[in-house]
Amino acid sequence: MKELTKAEEQVMKAVWNAKGGFVKDIYEEIPAPKPAYNTVLTVIRILVQKEFLTYKAYGKSFEYHPVLSKEAYSNQQLKSLKKGYFDNSTKKLLSFFVRENNISLEELDELMNELKKQKDEK
Repeated sequence: MKELTKAEEQVMKAVWNAKGGFVKDIYEEIPAPKPAYNTVLTVIRILVQKEFLTYKAYGKSFEYHPVLSKEAYSNQQLKSLKKGYFDNSTKKLLSFFVRENNISLEELDELMNELKKQKDEK
């Protein structure tokens, strides 16, 4: 799957927040300072071409829906980041994240407990 530009990502976040909808619904979800309405419409058309969005026509109006969820796109981007910058190593990625964000031992313990809990639920 292709990557999103910053403008495309801004619009996709609005689509995900709105859970799809018409251009006006999507536009309302974009935080200030908002780009021009026509700019958003152009980006939406590009997202349809890139197959990030699909639509249903109602006469001259179009209702847009994401092809993949925010979580699926985030997962794809994280895998790409891990592969491209961390030799596809989860350990290297997490080590970098912990080091760069000054995560405390208490926070790491909390994270480990949460991961164990999630594993037990599966």
